[in-house]
Amino acid sequence: MADSTDTKSSNQMWGGRFASGPDAIMEEINASIGFDKKLFAQDIRGSIAHATMLAHQGIISADDKDKIVAGLNTILSEIESGNFEFSRKLEDIHMNVEARLATLIGPAAGRLHTARSRNDQVALDFRLWVKEELQKTEQLLTSLIAAFLDRAEEHAETVMPGFTHLQTAQPVTFGHHCMAYVEMFGRDRSRVRHAIEHLDESPIGAAALAGTGYPIDRHMTAKALGFREPTRNSIDTVSDRDFAIEFLSIAAIAGMHLSRLAEEIVIWSTPQFGFVRLSDAFSTGSSIMPQKKNPDAAELVRAKTGRINGSLVALLTIMKGLPLAYSKDMQEDKEQVFDAAESLELAISAMTGMVRDMTINTARMKAAAGSGYSTATDLADWLVREAGLPFRDAHHVTGRAVALAESKSCDLAELPLADLQAINAAITDKVYDVLTVEASVASRKSFGGTAPSEVRKQIAYWRARN
Repeated sequence: MADSTDTKSSNQMWGGRFASGPDAIMEEINASIGFDKKLFAQDIRGSIAHATMLAHQGIISADDKDKIVAGLNTILSEIESGNFEFSRKLEDIHMNVEARLATLIGPAAGRLHTARSRNDQVALDFRLWVKEELQKTEQLLTSLIAAFLDRAEEHAETVMPGFTHLQTAQPVTFGHHCMAYVEMFGRDRSRVRHAIEHLDESPIGAAALAGTGYPIDRHMTAKALGFREPTRNSIDTVSDRDFAIEFLSIAAIAGMHLSRLAEEIVIWSTPQFGFVRLSDAFSTGSSIMPQKKNPDAAELVRAKTGRINGSLVALLTIMKGLPLAYSKDMQEDKEQVFDAAESLELAISAMTGMVRDMTINTARMKAAAGSGYSTATDLADWLVREAGLPFRDAHHVTGRAVALAESKSCDLAELPLADLQAINAAITDKVYDVLTVEASVASRKSFGGTAPSEVRKQIAYWRARN
């Protein structure tokens, strides 16, 4: 149970509605300051804009506005320097700031909350925070895309096996493979930009849920806070958490892309593949097996995706049954977003480092590119193009050639011409020109294909866009 001093302080903030302070359990479940103090900069920024508007509209005096702004800047400095004492008795960041403001400037502090509610205040703070986090995510994704563009340009002609079902399918270039991730993370960045556009409306002035009778100027505060315009419905404004859900959705999709890449790095760095090698900066050893070099950074990126997915499902579940407008359930929104944002930042940064760090074993990639009869499709295409066979017939002939090569334990290019002609008499020695992995990738010149010339075109496109 809170002591009399704490109860008095808490009740002053509540305006005298409750005769005694909440008990320990209520205090524990109700307090959010342990996590929403992360919103301090946004809270103070919003309050300064609100106070400035109130004075401009003649709702509070210029003198009170000046005191409020000076006091809020003092509080900002105190928090940034670590000299601010947050109190759980005051529940949240809003009440902590307001209580400290009252101590600093006296009665003028009480005028700050004119024409607003904690409902639109928290909507503003959270929206500002998510907008800034999205802007940070956009920059991180741009850096990751740039890292892939550099590796793609470096390896535009490096051949490697392309896989379906994790089975060798056709030869591709490593540059082309890198550009697949450029496309993925490019879509993530587009989603980020769209999300910023969606949330670029200012909630402040919606008050509790019905707006306010004071002659406020919501367009003024929206402009001061860097929003495109104010929101257009006060009920939706205080009950909306779509912007947070959209952030988590974007984070989950980006996390899925990061996890797919992490899985490939894990596979590629095994001795069985040996395609890439990570430096000690992104690897760890074993406590018992001295020969081990584990791709722990990639594995942890893969694991972070599970946390992000969990945050998305949690917030969707929190919001799914809430009637309009505000409910206290929404207090549970921030921890999910804060945790996902931290995980996503770390995962993108780690992956950018790994992409730039990893050493590519081009010889191992090339050797693997020709395994599994990866040029079989090139043989079928040659039969269509040069021998005039329908593709389904060419597919059948090629299947017989693959079976013969398997029986002889050799590659298609190592089959004698006589053996190939025994399968189909139209085959000539010119077929060997298309059975190398280099010839295979060079021939894939369709738009977006793996031919080095096409890879370089796509690199140029993305460099101009990035």
